[in-house]
Amino acid sequence: MITTDFVPGSPCWLDLGAPDVRAAADFYGAVLGWEYEPMGDGEEVEGGMFRKDGKIVAGLGKLTEEGARSAWMIYYSVADADATTRAVESAGGTVRVAPRDLDEWGRMAQFSDPLGGQFAVWQPGTNTGVELVDAPGSLSWTELYTSDAAAAKEFYGGVFGWQFSEMAMPGGGGAYTLITPAGLPEARMHGGLMQLPVEQLALAGGRPYWHPVFAVPDCDAAVAAVTANGGTVQMGPQDAEGVGRLAVCLDPSKADFVVLTPTQS
Repeated sequence: MITTDFVPGSPCWLDLGAPDVRAAADFYGAVLGWEYEPMGDGEEVEGGMFRKDGKIVAGLGKLTEEGARSAWMIYYSVADADATTRAVESAGGTVRVAPRDLDEWGRMAQFSDPLGGQFAVWQPGTNTGVELVDAPGSLSWTELYTSDAAAAKEFYGGVFGWQFSEMAMPGGGGAYTLITPAGLPEARMHGGLMQLPVEQLALAGGRPYWHPVFAVPDCDAAVAAVTANGGTVQMGPQDAEGVGRLAVCLDPSKADFVVLTPTQS
């Protein structure tokens, strides 16, 4: 369960790099009921915030990195972005964006794990992170697809101190690794990782990749909105026992995300 107290190692922010900011804003508005709030005035604004019921749920910016694919970037809360950078490098990861201050809001950095999976960290200042999670139209889970689950657990466990537990996939599909922040009970799980063959990671050129899972009140209605607004469905909708009804989707620029209607407890 993701909460907004944002303990170290928990997801606290996410943003989308999109080639067409306005088109992305329109798509996620239709699918998730988000309202887009540009930062600044004028037609040249290339970023802003998504809100749901008045609360910030994500960021949106212009994709500017040459050769990069449109994708969601997930940020994990840390007490010290510089210390985390040293831990990433010691564990075999690389620094994509060195720690930098964003005014008084906080300090951020972006990294790749040893196999190329991209993620980011946020050291809070006046801004601790998103304002709504684990509710319809907001982040409810984070997930890593990787070709080497053991290596991923070693790396991320070393960087964040995450605790891991294993869950059998239905139908003998192997194991799914559940992630919990250091020192917290399993009720505070915030994500998972799954091992896949390299050929099934074609979306990121064979490299691992993280994606967000968004809670929705009706998975099938969300999928209908995805396809009606130019997106596509990679998998589902399907029921996952004890989890809910879900679908893996791509927006019109091929950024991946999951929509999930959780099982009611």
